[in-house]
Amino acid sequence: MSQAPAQIGPAASAQITAERGTRARVARLILEHGPVTAAALGERLGLTPAAVRRHLDALLAEGMIEPRTARPRGQRGRGRPAKLFAITDAGRSAFVHAYDDLAGSALRFLSERMGVEAVSEFARAQVSGLVSRLETLMREVPADQRVRVLAEALSAEGYAASATKTGQGGEQLCQHHCPVAHVAAAFPQLCEAETEAFAQLLGTPVQRLATIANGDGVCTTHVSSHALAGRQARIHESSTSTSKETGR
Repeated sequence: MSQAPAQIGPAASAQITAERGTRARVARLILEHGPVTAAALGERLGLTPAAVRRHLDALLAEGMIEPRTARPRGQRGRGRPAKLFAITDAGRSAFVHAYDDLAGSALRFLSERMGVEAVSEFARAQVSGLVSRLETLMREVPADQRVRVLAEALSAEGYAASATKTGQGGEQLCQHHCPVAHVAAAFPQLCEAETEAFAQLLGTPVQRLATIANGDGVCTTHVSSHALAGRQARIHESSTSTSKETGR
């Protein structure tokens, strides 16, 4: 006769939760300050060497971190080189997905409590920082260089962006990485607000052709040339004036 699995009591459950929390703090410190030694981690977190080793062993087994050997700096005796611990790609991805889950939950809560327009307002508020940082610079940059400058600014924020000329006189702004792609897949308002911000900064119409959030390999935005946009605006104004005169 098989025995029922032992029940975990409140005290044991609390201990497990505390262990996981401390392990997450260890991983975060390695992410933010690594490569780092076990001794440095213990000092920052107030943990004993045995406790640090326990958490490091667990993170190593999960593939979250990897060991490295510190390069010797000058002649410092024949002692062992210090062992450092660095975050792996899998560990970094785990943090990204954790942030995605939290952001997605927050936006769902906002949408359910205040409506979808609240999500749009939040998205516009998020990109307003980019606009405020760049709008003065963009006014000083020649029109034919603005897409390149915007691409450089986006790359500095982790979007791996590039700018290329097109055959029709316009340009394409490509973002090869999107830190919020998983969240934007559920909330396209984030992409829409970003597109509006691009048009505002560049001072010309733009059109989003593809997004990573929608399953495409690259976020691609077509930017109309200022000359073409100017001609279209003049044609529109002329057509509007003619219509008004005809209607008199």
